[in-house]
Amino acid sequence: SNWFGSWQPILLWCVGVLIPSECKTLHLYEARYLALLEEALYKRQNSLVHFVLDPVLSSSSKDSFAVRYGCLVQIESVQKLDFGALVSIRGVCRVNIKNLLQMEPYLRGDVSPMMDKSCDGTGLGLRISRLRESMCNLHSLQMKLKVPEDEPLQTNIKSSLMWSEKETFEGYGEEFIPGLVERLSFAAYQSVSGMSDAELLTLQKYKIKAMDSTDTLERVNSGIEYVEHNIGMVAARLAIQNI
Repeated sequence: SNWFGSWQPILLWCVGVLIPSECKTLHLYEARYLALLEEALYKRQNSLVHFVLDPVLSSSSKDSFAVRYGCLVQIESVQKLDFGALVSIRGVCRVNIKNLLQMEPYLRGDVSPMMDKSCDGTGLGLRISRLRESMCNLHSLQMKLKVPEDEPLQTNIKSSLMWSEKETFEGYGEEFIPGLVERLSFAAYQSVSGMSDAELLTLQKYKIKAMDSTDTLERVNSGIEYVEHNIGMVAARLAIQNI
């Protein structure tokens, strides 16, 4: 992983945690972010780090923020626009940002991978099978929903599941690729078409909990709970749609 090194470009994002396996499209248009994009594409094998600032409560009157929820991402596609570019990124691995080494024109930092503790929990294999089955069921239900024509044919959860089950990940050192079970444990936390603001807020809470945890089984169980809740939600929408 020598290409990765200490000087990884970092994209600061103030809203929305990005988790491993998740795909997100960003509209980059500021000159500094376009410069960051160029470095990521041509010097960092289509990679950068996405992170959010987390407010910290303190006794001082000044606002304080901690660097949290860093995620190494792979750039999957770039669409140039008259004003900036649409960039599709895929979360790969949680990272710790140990030190910010450059602030201008964009951030660079020294990062290291963050992985789960080794998990040999009894029944983990059965729970993973349950999670996979639930995700496939949710995808099948979502495909029956009437959605806007510009919605992709593949649901977010199916896309994340397919990425998680990949056998090879070119361009990364092994230390930056979570194991299959850990990858699958993150794939559950994806949005569903037509979610309300309250439902999206609930998803963010689940994602933050998933990023904070280093217990694979805990995350798998939480993922099953979340996916099966969404199955009920989508089934109710389908029932209304078919009236």
